[in-house]
Amino acid sequence: MNSYPPELLVQLAPVMFIAGLEVPAAPDPVPSATSDSPPSIRPPQDPFNVLTIRLRDALLSQRTTSIWQPEKSKTFQAVLVDKDVRFPPRKIPLSGDPHGPAHSPLSPLTPTSPLHPDGLVAPIWVRKHTTLVPSVFVLFIRLYESPPHHMPHSPLDASHPDREAEERRKDAEMSAEIALRKRSTSERGIKLTVVLLASRKLLDDPALDTRLTFIRRQSGLDYRAALFVLSPVSPSELSEFVKSLQQALYEPAVEYYTSHSKRVRRKRNRHAQAASTYVPPLSPLGTAGLARPLRPEGWTVRYEYKMACFAEFRGELEVALKHYQDAYSSLLTMFGSTAILPPRTKRWAEAKVLADCINLKICKLFLYNNEHALALSQHTIHTKRFSDFSRGWGIGEETFEFWSWIARQYRAFAELLEHGTGSTLILPTHKPATANPAPAPSGLAELDALRVLGLNPANALQHPGFYYYMAAQATERRRAQFLAMLSSMEASGTNFPGFANEKKVDHFGVVIELYTKAYELFKKHSPLSNGHGQGRLTLRIAGRIAGTYYAAGKFDLAVRFFERIAKTYRRERWDAMLRPLLVTWYRCAQRLGDVELSIKILVEMLAHDEHENGEGALQEDLLLVLKSTVPSSHGTPLTVDLSDSEPIFDTSIIFWTNEAFVEERIAFQLSITAPSDVSISALPFSSLAIYFSHIEEPVMVHHNVDAAARGKVQRVDLGNLPLEIATGCQGYLQWEKSATIVFAGTVSSDVPRTLTIKRAVLTLRESNWTVEVPIDLSAVRDGPIPTPRWLISADPVNFAPLPRGHTADITVRYRPHRVQVSLIHQSPAYLDEEYPIVIGITNEDDRPLDVVLDILLQPTEIDEAVNHIRVDDEHSPSLIKGVTLGTIVPGATTHKTLYLTNTGGVGDRVLDISLQSRSPVAQDTSEVLRTLSVPTVAPMKVEYGVKYMHARRPLPGLTDLRTYESDYWDDGEGGEALIKARMVCAGPWSLSVETVRLVRKNGAHARVLECSLDEDEDDVTSGTVIFFLSSMFYSWLSDWLPGDEFAAVCRMSLSLEDEPGEEEDEDDVISGPGEYELSWRRILPNGDHGPLCTSRFPLPNLQPPRSGVIALLQLPSSAKLHAPAHARLTLRNHHPSRTASITVQLEPDTADAFLVAGQRSARVPTLLPGAEAQLLWSLVPIECGFIRVPKIRVVDKRKVGPMSPTEQEPPVMEDEGIPVRVVDLRRHERGEVADAAVEDTSDVVDGESIRPILVLP
Repeated sequence: MNSYPPELLVQLAPVMFIAGLEVPAAPDPVPSATSDSPPSIRPPQDPFNVLTIRLRDALLSQRTTSIWQPEKSKTFQAVLVDKDVRFPPRKIPLSGDPHGPAHSPLSPLTPTSPLHPDGLVAPIWVRKHTTLVPSVFVLFIRLYESPPHHMPHSPLDASHPDREAEERRKDAEMSAEIALRKRSTSERGIKLTVVLLASRKLLDDPALDTRLTFIRRQSGLDYRAALFVLSPVSPSELSEFVKSLQQALYEPAVEYYTSHSKRVRRKRNRHAQAASTYVPPLSPLGTAGLARPLRPEGWTVRYEYKMACFAEFRGELEVALKHYQDAYSSLLTMFGSTAILPPRTKRWAEAKVLADCINLKICKLFLYNNEHALALSQHTIHTKRFSDFSRGWGIGEETFEFWSWIARQYRAFAELLEHGTGSTLILPTHKPATANPAPAPSGLAELDALRVLGLNPANALQHPGFYYYMAAQATERRRAQFLAMLSSMEASGTNFPGFANEKKVDHFGVVIELYTKAYELFKKHSPLSNGHGQGRLTLRIAGRIAGTYYAAGKFDLAVRFFERIAKTYRRERWDAMLRPLLVTWYRCAQRLGDVELSIKILVEMLAHDEHENGEGALQEDLLLVLKSTVPSSHGTPLTVDLSDSEPIFDTSIIFWTNEAFVEERIAFQLSITAPSDVSISALPFSSLAIYFSHIEEPVMVHHNVDAAARGKVQRVDLGNLPLEIATGCQGYLQWEKSATIVFAGTVSSDVPRTLTIKRAVLTLRESNWTVEVPIDLSAVRDGPIPTPRWLISADPVNFAPLPRGHTADITVRYRPHRVQVSLIHQSPAYLDEEYPIVIGITNEDDRPLDVVLDILLQPTEIDEAVNHIRVDDEHSPSLIKGVTLGTIVPGATTHKTLYLTNTGGVGDRVLDISLQSRSPVAQDTSEVLRTLSVPTVAPMKVEYGVKYMHARRPLPGLTDLRTYESDYWDDGEGGEALIKARMVCAGPWSLSVETVRLVRKNGAHARVLECSLDEDEDDVTSGTVIFFLSSMFYSWLSDWLPGDEFAAVCRMSLSLEDEPGEEEDEDDVISGPGEYELSWRRILPNGDHGPLCTSRFPLPNLQPPRSGVIALLQLPSSAKLHAPAHARLTLRNHHPSRTASITVQLEPDTADAFLVAGQRSARVPTLLPGAEAQLLWSLVPIECGFIRVPKIRVVDKRKVGPMSPTEQEPPVMEDEGIPVRVVDLRRHERGEVADAAVEDTSDVVDGESIRPILVLP
């Protein structure tokens, strides 16, 4: 933007003149008398001087002059002036008559104006309103203060007689000064504000208000925001004062510029009415050179531009934008006619500058509102419109002036964007929107759908670097047209306008400057697409910079750029970009005389075949350089590193197999194929060095001219390469186009390793030069990757494809040890058995082997399974590691027994057996893995049957003190349980059972009373009873075959909790008070017995049913005819908290065969919880056979409501109470009752379930 007047581009703001803040000069320091004297104490600084300095800084820092300032804040552009500053005249008379017409000194109607007679707007007009004429004038004056000796010591003291007179005189002088300034500002409508500087002590003076009133009236100041008093304050308070001052004066400033706008608008309207009848004046004969006055279109431009500026002063940017657009439209109308603005005139040039500046203003105001598309559209339209105008003016694309103007437009737009992005402008991100599937759109919806599909790059605002790049390209076109005109001038001798100035322009410097700015901005805004810190567009611009340096003759700078750019192009294989770069780079090296660099670039260019001299030109240039020059250092070869570049040759490494053993010969082939589009047959390659990974020195192949082959494929036999020793041979080392040389041989290794060909180096010798060209064997040229092929014969050519994908290396390892592993065991295994597994290891190798055994027991998902393994004395639940088996000589076999013990559930157990063997040679190890799945079954299966019985003995009384003793056993409610165990031999193998016993584990709620395995009373009381099956009575049970069964019965007493639990599964479950223990041995197929094993089967959990009120009927099983038999009915209340009111009715029938002696209907006294009562009848049978007992009905007449919100009232039958269950004790089992409050009355309510009595004669 430096090519345009800054006044036409800066952001305009209200102007405030500040007078009276002159900083007094600091007094000269007084030198000390002697150097030894202490430093003088610095005198305190005047507080009003400090206040003046702070005021200047605070006012000037509120707003600075800049191009980009979108903030709409009530701040001023402060200008420091003298107190006696004078304003420029508003109007001057056109003649000496003071009463004649007068115009502004800058008006085209004023003969002395620089715009006379047809000028539009000069930058001086904007400078006038920004530096010469303010909207607000702020005058700072120090208020007079009387000397200290004139001041009263206290408020009651009388004032000094001279004080008031002196203050009144000083105030009158100040008022006169202010009135004079007020007169000059009022003539122009400028707001005058006076700020009086006073001390804090003066602020407390009661006479201050009187003095201020006097000053205001005498000076004629307004009553609104015209007079302020300020004392020395802190910086924060001073900042608040400055802000409040600007806010108070902002409205008068806006009114000032509004009045100017109204005045200009009235002129425009009057001029528009007069312009409708305007007739262009005709120049009289002989006066063709006289200038004509400004046309109406020009006046419109002036007025619109002035109104736009005044709106910008007011901060009304939308209004300013509208006036700028109107002024721009009028300018386009003027440029459309060469009669109004003839080309290449002074006014035409001024109008072009004004149009460019207005265009930038419009773009800037669009960008303020984030209307990026409109700003870009304005720039594009301006460039296109004036390009069309330029063609009509004879300044088309063939002139340097056209491209100079284009470059200026792009550069100014880029600088505007750069100003914006450095402040508040946020550039848009151009990412395609995700299109949602929807029905076919129509109308406006169709237009929106098309916008989603893509974006026209011409309508997308880019970052500033793009426009700097466009400006640089336009500058390059400018230089090209300048050179074309220069050659035309030299040929024809004609002269072109502006050519003398153009010759002074440093085109290369301008282009490099623009490209450099574009490079930096592209680097800043572009994403790192390649992950190496450089975007491809950035490198493209760097290439243009290097090309410009080359064209400018700065070859050393161009080479620096080429080196950095080529690194990325090589790494990313951008051959299309690298080829022209290498050509220019080579030319720079030639101009610099750098021979080594020239050789390196020529060798690299052999892979691209990019040279303008045709086929074979590259190798000719290379040979010419080698023959005509000498190296700088003799004896040191020049190495050309092509690791990141395109390879010259296509290479292929093939090993016949992918694995081999130590000291085994391995066949390999190395194929080197020349490119098909590059001729290198004349290059004098003297040798080829092939480096293997296991040999430090290379295998050398020397060039032999006599070994030339006749075909495209030749074979060089390297023979059997010895171990660790370099060797050499001869072969023909010149390639025609697409020719292939295959280097074949065999190699071996004496240690395990990965063997491959690391690299190959071709050596080129010519004259005094030795050039080494390393060949990257892993790189491939552009095109399809060649398929690995094995050369069978060279004449005729016969290749065999290899099916393997990776052939470039081979793994050499030791020959695996021949070890045979056998696992001997009798499957399946039994639970609780120490299961033996014999591991047999046989050494079938010809070397003695040290063997180590690792055993891993895999975790199992079987519930409650606890397993462990044992080898010798080492036990582990999972892993036994490092079991040494010693050295096994060839042909020998050793055994090791592994014991597996399984408990818990049945299922498969998995063992991983690892056998590591080591030969006497270091690191010669081998491993054999075996996985063994051992099915595990139960040796015996035990099934339990449980029967619960009521206690027969009477319940203890409620007052029985024995129940409170700690060792008292109360089985009144729990009763007894009878557990029958059925043991079955469930496994496939026979068992030798040695002992079966019941191990008692009596608890707090269950005790074993007796067992069928008990032998005598002593064994019962001891708690551990052993039943010897090998005794003379049970010898036939010692061996159990699969399917054999054995039974045992035990009886136990149960004691329940006093309070039943809410959930039976948690509180009412009683653990079994013991377990059956069986000691057994497995009977092997050969009749031997295995190790002794012990299996334990715990008794089942017990959960006896609970009952509330129960009736127990005790009857004899048989009776004698006509002999009395007794029936005893015991009523028990087992409910923990309820009493029972029971009635018993004996309901005989005429069909009964018994005569009953006893109560027919009885009411039992109230039964408390835990109490019982008995009734006795005597029954005399009168018939023989199975005689039914008379019906006995027991009813609990007590009625209760629910005890809890969830408890329901027990069912009531016929409103007679709750039936009570009557149990026949001869049945020896109890019914299941879920709740003591709700008894099961489905049976034994009518006596039908009471079994009959057998009556015998």
